[in-house]
Amino acid sequence: MASAITSWSEEDFSCSICLDVFTSPVTTPCGHNFCRTCITKFWDDQVKYKCPVCNKIFDTRQDPQVNTLLSELAAQFRMSVRVKEQPFVESAEVPCDVCTGTQLKAVKSCLVCLISYCQTHLEPHQRVAGLKKHRLVEPMDRLEDRMCKKHNRLLELFCQTEQVCVCPFCTEADHKSHPVVPLKEEYEGKTAQLGKMAAEVLQMIQDRKLKIKEIKATVEMSNKDADREISDGKQVFTALIGCVEKCRDDFNQTVKEKLKSTVKQAEDLIKELEQEIEDLTNRSSETFRSLKNPQPTRDWTTVEVHPPSYVGSLRRSLDQLEECLDMEMKKLLEDAELKRVQQYEVDVTLDPDTAHPNLILSEDGKQGHDGGVGKVLPDNPKRFTKYAFVLMRQTSSGRFYFEVQVKDNTLWWLGVVRESINRKDETMCTPEMGYWTLAYNKDGLLFCDNPSVHLPLRAELQKVGVFVDYDEGRVSFYDVEARVHVYSATGCTFTEPLYLFLYPGLHDGRKNSALLIISPVNQTD
Repeated sequence: MASAITSWSEEDFSCSICLDVFTSPVTTPCGHNFCRTCITKFWDDQVKYKCPVCNKIFDTRQDPQVNTLLSELAAQFRMSVRVKEQPFVESAEVPCDVCTGTQLKAVKSCLVCLISYCQTHLEPHQRVAGLKKHRLVEPMDRLEDRMCKKHNRLLELFCQTEQVCVCPFCTEADHKSHPVVPLKEEYEGKTAQLGKMAAEVLQMIQDRKLKIKEIKATVEMSNKDADREISDGKQVFTALIGCVEKCRDDFNQTVKEKLKSTVKQAEDLIKELEQEIEDLTNRSSETFRSLKNPQPTRDWTTVEVHPPSYVGSLRRSLDQLEECLDMEMKKLLEDAELKRVQQYEVDVTLDPDTAHPNLILSEDGKQGHDGGVGKVLPDNPKRFTKYAFVLMRQTSSGRFYFEVQVKDNTLWWLGVVRESINRKDETMCTPEMGYWTLAYNKDGLLFCDNPSVHLPLRAELQKVGVFVDYDEGRVSFYDVEARVHVYSATGCTFTEPLYLFLYPGLHDGRKNSALLIISPVNQTD
């Protein structure tokens, strides 16, 4: 029966007046079906009693009885249509507690029955008088957990003192003096708070992901640095092993030569002795025959062969080795250090807005010298006006390295300075005032401090390398051509961006006309 009903259309069970599925259907004498309420109301408005479908007129007003069979069929059809139209329960939705098999989505929950109903199973609550008095609410999951165990009422309030859900009766007893708010209000507040916390947690997650990325990048860079360090160390130790092997070979050769000299001396003496023995034997025979006195022979009583002395040989060899290793280590380590810092090369150019009016800069910003005559330039707060100084355009932090050619220049300063140095007045160019510079003048090479640090100058400098480690507070200077370390200022405190600083020296006829040139780094093996 049910399968047959589902194959019929809605028109087969629809009232032609209300166009809805029959409710208490009745049949007129002409055989047409209507809802009892619909046909009764229709005849109330008519003078003549007729059928709304075929217009057949009845002499008297009819009192049709409910068609029981049609009423049952219409009810079953209505049920099948509702089941089709009702959605099945999905995740995060409340299921009907009455449905067996596939559960449908609940549309209401009953606070008396403590059960959630789909549209079909809710029908008795909409029809039966006793059930109509039950309180229906929007579908709620785990309804029994939302009811007060003590008063069997819905927990629709929130006690802010004890941070628990309560029912209205609880506020008149155990929570009488406690501030309470509607649960919905508290829920919305908590939801907003949780939303903010979720956003903060999400941001924390993103921050930590970035930190992981940063740490991985550091590890990757550390691996590369370690590989490079091992490679440099291999070269250093290979060279040192070469020194040791050379000293060992020299020591062995010295010992062998001493031994060889002693052996040769002994062999020569033995030959001489053997020759004398032979001569003496021959003379002995001749003497007895001729009775002549024998020829005088060498006195061998004072002749000795002394074994070579090796006392002090090993110590002298080790002293030479130590001296050799010291020189080789210093050379190798300084070369390795220079190659390491050259990895941090930065491309810098001089900033004409900072240059003193006497200075002439190249178009590419890589060269500068004192022209001897001041130019008329616009006033600029960044420009040096007291000294013929110039800075680079770029600020730098972290680790960075650059090289400046100083060949044939008889007076120069170079290094780094902090951004806030005084550019207009006379000042001490020391680290305390924001200057970390190396200078060359008639007094030689020195690091500008108070007092200045005078440095040995083994040969005329051709090119100076400058390395800065901002975080470690270090500024180092290198003789690039000799590949040796010149000086390092350590323990520096940097709190501002740093700039490359150049002072080509005052123009003094032809004595100081050479350029200071920012040159590219030529990394050698």
